[in-house]
Amino acid sequence: MPNLSRFRLSLLAGTTLLALSATPALAQDKTATSTVASADAQDQGGLADIVVTAQKRETNLQQTPISISVLSSENLQDRHVQSLFNLADGSVPSLRVATFEARQSALTIGIRGIVPYDQNQTARDGGVSVYIDGVALGKTQGLNAALFDIERIEVLKGPQGTLFGRNTEGGALSMVTKAPTGVFDGRVTAGVGNYGSRNAEAHLDLPAFFNIALKFDGVYQHQDPTVKDPLAGSTGWNYYDRKGGRAAARWTPVDGLTADFSYDYAKDENTPQFSQLINYNPKNYTVGTYTNPATGVVGSQLYLPSTTGVATACGGTIKVGATTPICVAPRAPLVGVHPDRQYTADVGVPQQPSVDITHGFTSNLKYKVAPGIELRSITAWRGVSTDQWDNSGGPERSTYAPNANFSRYSLSFLDQHQFSQEFQAVGSFDQFDFVLGAYYFTEHATEYAATPLSNQWNAAGTAYTVRSPIIDSSVTGPISSANSGYQPFAPSCNNTLAATVPQFTNSCQFITRASKAWDHNYSAFGNLTFSPEGTGLHFTAGGRFTKDKRHGNLYVVNNAVQGFAFENSINRFDPMFNIAFDATPDMHFYAKYSTGFRAGGANDRSQTFNAFGPESVKSYEVGAKMDFFDHHARLNLAGYIMDRSNTQFDFDLFDTAATVTLPNGTTVPNPTNGAHIEQTQNAGDTKIRGIEADLTVKPTNGLTLSASYAYTYWKAPSAVNPITGGLPQQLYIVYTPKHAASGAIDYTLPVTIGDGASLRLHLDANYASSQYSFQLEPTKTDASFVVNGRIALADIKMNNDAEVTLSLWARNLLDNTYIYRRSNANSSPVLNYGANGALVSTNYGGILGDYANFNPPRTFGAEASIKF
Repeated sequence: MPNLSRFRLSLLAGTTLLALSATPALAQDKTATSTVASADAQDQGGLADIVVTAQKRETNLQQTPISISVLSSENLQDRHVQSLFNLADGSVPSLRVATFEARQSALTIGIRGIVPYDQNQTARDGGVSVYIDGVALGKTQGLNAALFDIERIEVLKGPQGTLFGRNTEGGALSMVTKAPTGVFDGRVTAGVGNYGSRNAEAHLDLPAFFNIALKFDGVYQHQDPTVKDPLAGSTGWNYYDRKGGRAAARWTPVDGLTADFSYDYAKDENTPQFSQLINYNPKNYTVGTYTNPATGVVGSQLYLPSTTGVATACGGTIKVGATTPICVAPRAPLVGVHPDRQYTADVGVPQQPSVDITHGFTSNLKYKVAPGIELRSITAWRGVSTDQWDNSGGPERSTYAPNANFSRYSLSFLDQHQFSQEFQAVGSFDQFDFVLGAYYFTEHATEYAATPLSNQWNAAGTAYTVRSPIIDSSVTGPISSANSGYQPFAPSCNNTLAATVPQFTNSCQFITRASKAWDHNYSAFGNLTFSPEGTGLHFTAGGRFTKDKRHGNLYVVNNAVQGFAFENSINRFDPMFNIAFDATPDMHFYAKYSTGFRAGGANDRSQTFNAFGPESVKSYEVGAKMDFFDHHARLNLAGYIMDRSNTQFDFDLFDTAATVTLPNGTTVPNPTNGAHIEQTQNAGDTKIRGIEADLTVKPTNGLTLSASYAYTYWKAPSAVNPITGGLPQQLYIVYTPKHAASGAIDYTLPVTIGDGASLRLHLDANYASSQYSFQLEPTKTDASFVVNGRIALADIKMNNDAEVTLSLWARNLLDNTYIYRRSNANSSPVLNYGANGALVSTNYGGILGDYANFNPPRTFGAEASIKF
């Protein structure tokens, strides 16, 4: 700790001395000087200014004293970014995007090592919030919907607790859509590609009438599976079909008043990434058999191979001191080991698309009450519903036993509705800039889940049948064969919950959990910046007071009515202090202290709705933003120290019970066998340190080179698993590489096809070192390297003044294959230690091998676009 304190002081002191040593006179009249210089530079082919709204006002990115990365609409087009999942390649090194589990229907989004593990529930949040036009999205479900007409995506790095509130301790991802212009304009794009992909979008701006401007957007995106499912009628994996529309209106009834209204609706059908077996028995344990060599009877007990005829059992739990060695279950003959990417699964399992529906209405009012003061109101109603059908594991994530059920089909049905209201007063007077605001947010979320085993082996593991994903005593045999499709529900049944939970009267599913949660958030915030005239200094102080209240009920566990409830409430104040210095019109330095927090909640996978408290972050950041060579080169640097307290970590226990007893006394196969029970606790403190650099160079007119780098160091605590007890386990931060980098080349060459036409070339490369993908496993993923490219013949003028653009694009151009999610949980037994450090027992349940998810393969296509 003494070394850490000295490092903090030296870091902050060094920045302050650098700022004070610069010549204040050079910074006088910096706003006007910088604007004029920038405009002159752009006329001479220099880098253009980038406008952001990270401080609730429009500011120049280079003069905004926080670390921000911006993806413009052109950047998104060049990288063929259709949804946020496409940013998983590492386009912004500090931003990490991955699937939750293997599911595209819910994304994991992190910044600067603040990455959630499992926030895919009714009463849990992430540490990075996603915003659309200033409106926070309350749930991660639905985040992978098709992007509409996006003007830019701002990635705000570090805690944003003052201006953006809770759940922004790592930062915020803010998407800004294009507003109606009131001038007739339109654009239509259509394209096709490999894996049966096709896309189309249309954008129409209508002329203003009676001071009202209208804009309409429509989007369609489709891709066939990249991994095929042998089961007839099933969809396959890594499939999506997205469609949606948005209508926006801008009304300017009087001078100074702007009223923006919008409504959007999107439907995203998708299947998860495929989980495949990449090795078998990597620890070289003895391979057992399910046939008793003494009796020849096939049973449920594993036995060691024997040459003497005397059976030696290797049970599910090996006590300390027992002579029975660890053994691994035999692998079914139909299940292959695939260390490289699979394109067709070995075993067909039912896999239908998950369906995410997002919708929302936003009212954004702005009124300039005086030349320097604007009042704003942002009102929004939003909702998301998800019907999740995830059978990504198949037989690869469960061990083989004769006649056993396998292939866990994870079903989840979530519905969430939210309302938010924000008021802002933004203005300037004399040497002061200010932002004042008040905010209210409320949401209601419900979810229920089932985890049936969809397939059944024959006695030899050489064939299988497909069963209905229900647990119902009236269904005793296979519903359909492996080649004749799949019946998702029995024709008729009566769930035992019907008498007390009418919601499930007509459901044949064995409900593993059902929960509902409410959330209410109130806050008041403000920022005040003082800029003494003639000094180039800017002093900013801000703060946000938050009252956060959440409660909920877990009312069904394992198909039985329960009454587990939780409630938590906190009052919190998050401050922010920032000192910025304009050394010259093109060189800006800052030092910042800020805090943020992630709300507490409850884990509905715990079977008791165990509650946990909020976690919080203190951040110390210094940075520099510099333009060189008459705005032909731009270098932005940031270094930060973040200390996170009461870190929320998840602990697992795999459920190995073979059967469960229903409330009516019937014993049935346990539908959660092979699943996990999960508890969340505030496990301790985490340290995160990092450096970020962004360089953009425009050496000649038409050529732009850019590069970004992020170094992230973290140290997580050790903690005792609250489910199993024993010795502390080392914890890991997921999806946070130590080194990440990206680079791009953009070249525009005028052509003589028509006035204004050009040939545009884009190539980007993205790298990330290996990283952890599970909080409790020391196993790392592969390092990643992805190259994307696009070539376009752009803005070809037609006789009717329309402009046509023809393009070819490719994602993962080199078809690089890497594992982005990997688990060894099925490769080794779980060792349970007592408090004294002694080994108590070894649970293993069969053991199979590592399973993994690979990145998407190379995709490519052609597009045509017309502007009119």
